Amino acid sequence: MQKQSFSIALDEELTLRGDIHTEESAGSAQPLLLFCHGFKGFKDWGSFPYVADELAKQGITTIRFNFSCNGVGESLTEFDELEKFGRNTYARELADLQALTEHILSGELPLPDYVDKTKLYVLGHSKGGGDAILFGANNPHVAGIVTWNGIAHVDLFDEKLRRQIEETGVGYIANARTGQDMPITRVVIEDVDNNRQQYDILELVSTMEQPLCIITGEKDYVRLVEGAKRIHQAAKNSELHWIEGGDHTFNTRHPFAGTSAPLEAAIKQTVAFVRTPRT
Repeated sequence: MQKQSFSIALDEELTLRGDIHTEESAGSAQPLLLFCHGFKGFKDWGSFPYVADELAKQGITTIRFNFSCNGVGESLTEFDELEKFGRNTYARELADLQALTEHILSGELPLPDYVDKTKLYVLGHSKGGGDAILFGANNPHVAGIVTWNGIAHVDLFDEKLRRQIEETGVGYIANARTGQDMPITRVVIEDVDNNRQQYDILELVSTMEQPLCIITGEKDYVRLVEGAKRIHQAAKNSELHWIEGGDHTFNTRHPFAGTSAPLEAAIKQTVAFVRTPRT
């Protein structure tokens, strides 16, 4: 098993940090998978490094990365850049994915010769599942998309938070794990409101040609369970897999204390989907 860390300077302020997990003995012509974390998530959260290792062992070279404005800086595990979190938009995350893909295709991001860049998959957890669809749908460089407990609608903000932002310019969402109040600024709300058509997940899956694999825990939040059903119903080319007993993080926590049956089931289903031969 090999792991290589990388850092891409997007501009003077923003940096894309990630890790490449790969295993040469797992075979040639390996597909490449980009792993997108969710809201209040980060690449080193809980099970994510373990998941990347396990996928690599199964012949799927995996890149897990932090979105440049996810609020986690050089510490890699602490929300020490809350100002950036407060202005993290879908537009910013899609630009991050575009920059990462360009570095892959141009060869600026070093990948072994046994990786097939034409077999590029995008996987996203929770809000990251929305990013995976927004970025991947009908993208000629993306062969398929996987969502883990993914969102069906991009607007995650209730009226109370919206009123707070309207009145003061910033609202706050509590992070129960860290005890921090996470800021959300007006630019985030405007990005959602001004791009409703562009960010319509159900419409995108109804027209996209690539296969979509929806993996959802049976015990996830009701809105996400119902959202998975709506995405599957709307999608042109999808498969829906329920993970028995699985909650929003497939019964794992941060810091990682070991795997679980639901997580192993999600990994197994992901491998089966990504490794399926496609013309």
